[in-house]
Amino acid sequence: MTQKMKTVTPREARDWIAAGEAVLIDVREPDEFRGEHIASALSLPLSEVGNLTRLLSVPAGRKVIFQCLKGGRGQQACERLSRGEHSVFNLEGGISAWKAQGLPVVGAAAPRLTIFRQVQIAVGCLVLLSVLAGFLISPVGFAVAGFFGAALCFAGISGWCGMAKLLNRMPWNRAA
Repeated sequence: MTQKMKTVTPREARDWIAAGEAVLIDVREPDEFRGEHIASALSLPLSEVGNLTRLLSVPAGRKVIFQCLKGGRGQQACERLSRGEHSVFNLEGGISAWKAQGLPVVGAAAPRLTIFRQVQIAVGCLVLLSVLAGFLISPVGFAVAGFFGAALCFAGISGWCGMAKLLNRMPWNRAA
């Protein structure tokens, strides 16, 4: 039996945070957090959420609100910690809903491609080129395309993406 996911509206979250009743944790990747985040949010990527108590000291009895761009990763974070010592909530609509309510964010940088989009572009191009090579040069191209598809599946299941790690090291993704 699955329990119903607890959510909180942006305005409720703002009130809880202001009253000291809740801690807001942004589960997006570090580059997304650097680009723009809610002022009181702590950064803890989704892949690290299982280590919440080791990495962040959240006082007992305080609610934990997870937030991402639109709510999907926040929901995953809630599911990972639903049986923990803290009462966990997902910010409805993520930072997008927060901004739509006219609530402030900090670090709003010039729009740039997120690591996720960069991975999608890079892997998409590699798959396309591999399939074309499979048709035009050698059937080995199809195996290469299959490798990239398997790598995407692994990244989706595990939360670890080697291509994202590599792209994070590129000069255009380094913090200023």
